[in-house]
Amino acid sequence: MGVKCRLFLVPEGKRVEYEGVAGATYEDALLSIGIIPDTVLILFKGESLPQDKQIEEDEVEIISTGSRG
Repeated sequence: MGVKCRLFLVPEGKRVEYEGVAGATYEDALLSIGIIPDTVLILFKGESLPQDKQIEEDEVEIISTGSRG
């Protein structure tokens, strides 16, 4: 059985649905949508989650940590 998670991209205000295999991590999810994991924070209810954590939450916030200017 696979996993599903919504990734809420801040500040874009965009939600992306991720579906992966059982045991998938947030790093897997980020890479699948073209985001380099080291450039963002993953937050669930205001708490930071590690990139290598297996996906368990329904929705997390993804916040960029670097400027693009």
